[in-house]
Amino acid sequence: MYTFRIIIYFYEMARRLDKYRNLPVFKKSEEILEIAEVIAESLKTDDKSEHFASEIIGNAMIIQVKIAGAEGGGLYSLKMQNAVLIKFAVHDMFNAVAAAAMMEINEEDYVDLMREKVEEFRLEFVQWIRGFDKTYDIPDNWGIRFDTSTPEQEKLEELMFDDDKFDEKFLEDWDDDDINMDDDDL
Repeated sequence: MYTFRIIIYFYEMARRLDKYRNLPVFKKSEEILEIAEVIAESLKTDDKSEHFASEIIGNAMIIQVKIAGAEGGGLYSLKMQNAVLIKFAVHDMFNAVAAAAMMEINEEDYVDLMREKVEEFRLEFVQWIRGFDKTYDIPDNWGIRFDTSTPEQEKLEELMFDDDKFDEKFLEDWDDDDINMDDDDL
């Protein structure tokens, strides 16, 4: 019976993996990775170009990892955190492609091709994040996600650390002798 449960567990895990692999945004990320691999291979001629190659490949892989992470997590704020990291990875990857072209490191000009693929990805990305469930979230104490007019956010803000209130209380408790210290007291 125990072995059967383990098999079902791994089967369910595999199904969850297949779910994100079938997303249009993930399929576009696969296209970006394929192009990134071609570009990186063309750049592997010296140490300087090797840096650009690893930057391009690394960021193309981060895109896929963060899509999987967003799909694996349920909370809206975690999904959006992954989405922001995807945006940064796309920009960093494209900047490395453009910089390699500007420095004339590679023989081919891949900038336009990558720009087209990034735009196709961006359109799928926007559709993907619009599908995130905004109601399935919790406050994260950073105040980024929640509207300050909601009762939940007001309660959260009451609990959050307030520098001004702390400073006022701290100064009230501090007597004048403590403020006027001599150099010998330090």
